[in-house]
Amino acid sequence: MNPVAFTLFGLEVRWYGIFIATGALLAIFFAEKLIERNPRVPKEAAVDVSIFALPLGIIGARAYYVFFEWEYYSAHLSEVLAIRNGGLAIHGGLLGGSLAIFIYCLAKKISFFELMDMMAPGVVLAQGIGRWGNFMNGEAHGGVTTVPWAINVGGQMVHPTFLYESILDVGIFLFLYFCLSKKRRFPGELAGAYMILYGIGRFFIEGLRTDSLYIGPLRTAQVVSIIGIFLGILLLIVQSKRIKTGDYALKEEKAATNK
Repeated sequence: MNPVAFTLFGLEVRWYGIFIATGALLAIFFAEKLIERNPRVPKEAAVDVSIFALPLGIIGARAYYVFFEWEYYSAHLSEVLAIRNGGLAIHGGLLGGSLAIFIYCLAKKISFFELMDMMAPGVVLAQGIGRWGNFMNGEAHGGVTTVPWAINVGGQMVHPTFLYESILDVGIFLFLYFCLSKKRRFPGELAGAYMILYGIGRFFIEGLRTDSLYIGPLRTAQVVSIIGIFLGILLLIVQSKRIKTGDYALKEEKAATNK
């Protein structure tokens, strides 16, 4: 596995960056497609929010990783910003991106959960594509195994956990975009479903990995996954109750009239 795709003017262009950029572009594309059907979100929102969400997501992903690996980076400060070789934590990226979306929604007076629903399918697809960057870097793999689909890393046959998560992410994308989005009943339904489904899958996949970040004896990603599942369930319960009270229907009618 060669992490370098090609060299341009003496600069190495790595697969890691190519996959991240490809995922980001597809995330924007599919968000725009959903927004076209949603009168409550401005049509330019996907591109506008991505201008802030992408860099803040990368900063969040790196900060998250460095924080939990501070024992190493405290002695190698020059490597804190070196992301070309990997070291971006998805959960940190999601937190950073969500913060950018929240700030954007406050500024534009848009429903946060409406926009999160529009972004969720594309974001999880981008995650699935980005995992192939981990493959090219020879990272995010599991322990030694004898399964027929094992990959060779450092002379050992190991679980391709990057592939497991990529399949998980693409599956979630297909469900959210082609199924649930067409039957969406309230803001936050897609975002909540994403949090639950990804949290469940990531919890089990993380148990196979050998490069996990830890909080004491606990795998950080598994702890965050459990929290995400809980928050996703809570989001669906709270938002679904708004249908029964008629609050969502009234706001939907008002938004459609004003757009």
